[in-house]
Amino acid sequence: MIPYGKQTIEKNDIEAVLKVLEENEMLTTGKYVPEFEKKICEYVGSKYAVAVNSGTAALHLATFAIDIKEDDEVIVSAISFVASANCVLYQRGKPVFCDINPNTMCIDHTKIEQLITNKTKAIIFVDMCGQPCDYNEIRKIADKHNLILIQDAAHSLGAKYNDQKVGSYADITCFSFHPVKNITTCEGGMIVTNNEQYYKRAMAFRTHGISRDFKEREKMNTHYYEMQELGFNYRIPDVLCALGIEQLKRLDTFIERRNEIANKYNEFFKNHNELIEVFDNKHYSAYHIYVIKLKLENLKTDRDTIFKELKNNGIGVNVHYMPIYLHPYYEKLGYKKGLCPVSEDIYSRIITLPMFPLLKDEQINKVTEEVIKICNKYN
Repeated sequence: MIPYGKQTIEKNDIEAVLKVLEENEMLTTGKYVPEFEKKICEYVGSKYAVAVNSGTAALHLATFAIDIKEDDEVIVSAISFVASANCVLYQRGKPVFCDINPNTMCIDHTKIEQLITNKTKAIIFVDMCGQPCDYNEIRKIADKHNLILIQDAAHSLGAKYNDQKVGSYADITCFSFHPVKNITTCEGGMIVTNNEQYYKRAMAFRTHGISRDFKEREKMNTHYYEMQELGFNYRIPDVLCALGIEQLKRLDTFIERRNEIANKYNEFFKNHNELIEVFDNKHYSAYHIYVIKLKLENLKTDRDTIFKELKNNGIGVNVHYMPIYLHPYYEKLGYKKGLCPVSEDIYSRIITLPMFPLLKDEQINKVTEEVIKICNKYN
């Protein structure tokens, strides 16, 4: 089975992890956590960073940092992983789902303003598949209505918007370091920001809402600390950040290979556009995942049938994602089918193909051959 995603672990990564264990100092928030934060800041061009134990925790830090409260509304892209909206619910806010652009799967900025009310506080926009959203247009809307921008960049570390690296233009940007992401810390995430107040709130929230961590108390020769907010234990271990530091050194190489793979897919499917449509990329994508859109009007079957046949033929496909509001939990909250018709139509057509730096050219050929063979069977 060719997996849809896979981490790239090399000897240097293993040695970096072993070094932390051999040093046998602080395994939790030691020297490697701030070092990883500093190096990510340098890479993306931001002032502050807070590393945490998952991309979901990063999103929660972001909604806490901007002080989302009960009944605050936050506009969220309809198609994403559930964490992009759950982070609003964690703060007792209300996600307001915006439809997507059918050519990019990113939030449709032309539909944002009609969702804004006097309760709207922020916009969470998601760089789907690693493709940066149309940031300039979203920023104009945010500035006009005095809204805060949170960028869910779980897919797009290493991507560029107008030659500017993702991570330097939203009020807060959230990254994920899950194993199939662009770099990995096994599990992990991070926020970056240029806003000192957001940074300080996020730092405290990461450690139970406590005002001074262990290292600060040691420097001040005091035992005293205060819990000032209801925070969480979202800390990330040193050993994982050591892995992240090593991975970051090769990030650009990883992204270059992902783009090479995407170009091969694009070239192939361009010759089969009666069956398969590929998504647009206006900017330099990180290609965390590669998604195709089936032209079901030309096929005598549905997406799930093709999905199952690809799996049965050794292709580890996936689907990213069902519109968040169609999940049973959100339906119980009152969200209904039909809310974002473009998202629902796109969801019925999409399949995620294998995409990771270690994917070999012969594997790419097998993937494309199987996709077309199965589609032709139902043409």
